Amino acid sequence: METLANAGIMALASMFVGILPLTMGIVYAIWPTEQRLTLMRPLSLATVFASVAGVAIGFINSLVPIARGETVTLSPVFVTGVAESLVTLLTGFGCLTIAWLCVTIGLWRRPV
Repeated sequence: METLANAGIMALASMFVGILPLTMGIVYAIWPTEQRLTLMRPLSLATVFASVAGVAIGFINSLVPIARGETVTLSPVFVTGVAESLVTLLTGFGCLTIAWLCVTIGLWRRPV
């Protein structure tokens, strides 16, 4: 929870984009329709892009203090920043995994 409390706006936004395909996957598992399945692809793509952007902004924010210092060292601040930036990737891809498992259930239940 401390990681979420320290996360910036971009990190939070990139993590919460993953909730959209997760929600759509759950809805599709319950009420499978072709239109809901069609929406899964662009929502998944948006989550992938948001997750990668979240990691990139995390790396950028972690590298700024190193660039301002006189000597380049692998400091605990940098390592913590990199670890926190990877949370966006884990959250996004975790949501996508569950979402597509729900889609699999919906495909199995869909009438032919």
